[in-house]
Amino acid sequence: MPRFYCAICRYPQNACLCASVQPISPMTQLVVLQHPSEVEHKKNSVRVLSLVVAETQVYVGESEADFNGLREHLAACNKPIYLVYPFEQSVSVEQQPINPDCVLLLLDGTWRKAFKMLQLNPWLTQYPAVHLAEGYESRYRIRKSSRSDSLSTLEACAYMLSALNPALDVQPLMTAFDAMVELRIKAMPSTVQARYQNSKNLTARLSECFDII
Repeated sequence: MPRFYCAICRYPQNACLCASVQPISPMTQLVVLQHPSEVEHKKNSVRVLSLVVAETQVYVGESEADFNGLREHLAACNKPIYLVYPFEQSVSVEQQPINPDCVLLLLDGTWRKAFKMLQLNPWLTQYPAVHLAEGYESRYRIRKSSRSDSLSTLEACAYMLSALNPALDVQPLMTAFDAMVELRIKAMPSTVQARYQNSKNLTARLSECFDII
């Protein structure tokens, strides 16, 4: 049978996120370099990010040629530009005062794919790199990572925006993200859903912690 999709959020109607989406307009411009394998991924957090922050710019590609349009856009940009990536020489965004009226470049993909994108695009290293301090825990229960400190692209954006501008309410990002995660779990077979039940209390505790950031 054909599946019907919401015309606004573009999720299946039985997994519509519209009721959980409250748009925000941060001063910071978010630019996502998305690996092609993430575009149609059902657990893709950038889809949710773009619903909440409509001004998010997403460029899909892997090689340098794929991002020619982005490079032209950045060359004409009159704002400070930062690459969000944990290099040894990158600086914690919580420890360095940065004007929130800036551009953040984020790589969306697994750690392996993001690293490959970085190797294929050495032009990215011309921008100062920033990262989040340690201590953030992911609420992305439905995707596994080889690193314990992994955050989804949406979570990284939320914490970055909050660090740059503490007055900005970024809770709408997490609310929509949590709703997406719950809907994805509900779509799983009951035997699979049980694997995620133990994570619910952890998510609730993280929500309480997030409210005081």
